[in-house]
Amino acid sequence: MHTSKPSNTAKPFAPAPFKPPFWLTNPHLQSILPKFFAPKTPNYRRVIRKDSLDETDIAYDFYDAHLVSTSTEADQLEETPLIVLFHGMEGSSDSHYARALAYQMHSEGWHFVVAHFRSCGGIPANGQVFYNAGDTSEVHHMLQNLREKYANIYAVGVSLGGNALAKYMGEYGDDAICKGAAVISAPVDMSSAAITMHNFLSHRIYTPYLLNPIIKKALANDITKEEIASIKSVKRISDFDHIFTAPRHGYRSNNDYYRTSSALPYLLNVTHPLLLISAKDDPFIGFTATPNDVSDSVTILETDHGGHIGYLRYRSDSTQPDAKQANGKQSKAQKFDINWVPETVSAYFQSIGVKSNK
Repeated sequence: MHTSKPSNTAKPFAPAPFKPPFWLTNPHLQSILPKFFAPKTPNYRRVIRKDSLDETDIAYDFYDAHLVSTSTEADQLEETPLIVLFHGMEGSSDSHYARALAYQMHSEGWHFVVAHFRSCGGIPANGQVFYNAGDTSEVHHMLQNLREKYANIYAVGVSLGGNALAKYMGEYGDDAICKGAAVISAPVDMSSAAITMHNFLSHRIYTPYLLNPIIKKALANDITKEEIASIKSVKRISDFDHIFTAPRHGYRSNNDYYRTSSALPYLLNVTHPLLLISAKDDPFIGFTATPNDVSDSVTILETDHGGHIGYLRYRSDSTQPDAKQANGKQSKAQKFDINWVPETVSAYFQSIGVKSNK
């Protein structure tokens, strides 16, 4: 595991290594299995606000650390840190990583919220646009909404939402609202990520899972007969981006979309603390950032294994007194968990000065 460390953290960041057993190192197992080991969905508090274009309702699902005042006065801002999650493609507050992060942040005594992109979280998009990996204006708008109530905001981005957040941190620099951020499994170079997704296994395993839901959303939108015919013929995510995502969001083509939306060129301009977590065996993300690609405010954490938003552990925990083997010795309870990412993100935030309220 390789870590590059920024110079402006409050204390050293020394994350626990991610070392799955050899039989759990396969990147496809790591990418697919975690959803089966997610904790139950928290009891979220939902708030609905308009998007940055004032067209579509957006869901904010909060998991509060404690009761939050309803006052909107500037001197009544909530001081307890708020951790904002920007989810991945077709993700939501019900995604496995959202649930795990919610419980971890809550256990630290911090507020947590999933800010849904357009058409996600069970609310359809009413306008002409959905969401895309480079829409930093929407990210900023959502953070502005949250700043009306919360004084100390930090952010987490996963996959597509991770690229959007990382790009936002570089594009906005000192004006970024979140005081620090962590990004997991983000395709910061989207062109190479698209090529990676054309790999035989990735195309066969993941493309239907990711593509089918968003195609259904597009077909339910106000589109022409020509668009319907084109979308129905789509076999790859890059084809969908060329036919629908790019023209709908003002890009000339899927290549233009990937080039201008990638976070990688913006990482040299990041001024607030930012952690980039990725696995070398991720079957989705293509090229990742190197220390020469980022500012001193960015920490790069690369693991050998973990897949895409995976990081599934198999742990041997405390002995169970009632469980005995044939030889009379106590056996150990074996279990899987997906807590390495939440624990690492929590440790990073504490390293940059976010105090735990345990």
